[in-house]
Amino acid sequence: MSAAQLERLQEHLQRLRLFKVRERLEALLQDATTQETPYADFLDLVLTEEVASKTAKHVIMRTRLARFPFVKSLETFDFSYQPSLDKKQIQTLATCHFIEHGENVVLLGPPGVGKTHLSVGLGLKAIERGYRVLFTTAASMIAALSRAVSENRLDERLKIYTVPRLLIVDEIGYLPIDRAGANLFFQLISRRYERGPMILTTNQSFGSWGEVFGDRVIATAILDRILHHAITVNIRGNSYRLKEKLKAGLVRPSEATE
Repeated sequence: MSAAQLERLQEHLQRLRLFKVRERLEALLQDATTQETPYADFLDLVLTEEVASKTAKHVIMRTRLARFPFVKSLETFDFSYQPSLDKKQIQTLATCHFIEHGENVVLLGPPGVGKTHLSVGLGLKAIERGYRVLFTTAASMIAALSRAVSENRLDERLKIYTVPRLLIVDEIGYLPIDRAGANLFFQLISRRYERGPMILTTNQSFGSWGEVFGDRVIATAILDRILHHAITVNIRGNSYRLKEKLKAGLVRPSEATE
């Protein structure tokens, strides 16, 4: 191949935005020549590399936009430490069929049992499958919506939480919510109802949500919409945060269990 032809190919790849192939073109051509790779196999290899490169970049971008508090995969979750958790159920959720079917997932359990880790892990699986994901805590979301009300930008802020295909709302019940906040939460749930699936984590039983939201009527309306199409995962076990202390004998199992 002449230098002019190589330069022309690189220009074409640049214009087509096939950056990975452009970067690796000379090496790919050399390998193909050495191994006498058939044309179809060479084209397959080139396009596979480019698709893999673009997919990886998109995953990195969507992961950044999701605003996770940390990045931990489901593969790093220690299921042996939470025997009450059905690993097969989580693996089924990891296929993201619940998103396709418009179902919510509620992770219920005491603090420290891995609810946030599981929600992030499922969010990462959704991103790998091309879904847009957004993570928030209940407290920060309600605070943002309350500010939007005072600035007359509520619809604009609600869109931020309704546009993503999957919304993860963490830590429902950790802090009390006043009536105004409960009303804002209800508006969000209503907008996503039967249109946008959610993953919600909570340390409170559903019967306690009336106290969490300060109004049993609003809490019932919220639960009615959340649980209409929902999968509930109940986790009972020791806190991961005290796992190392338990191993070292610094705390008793009863002190690590809610």
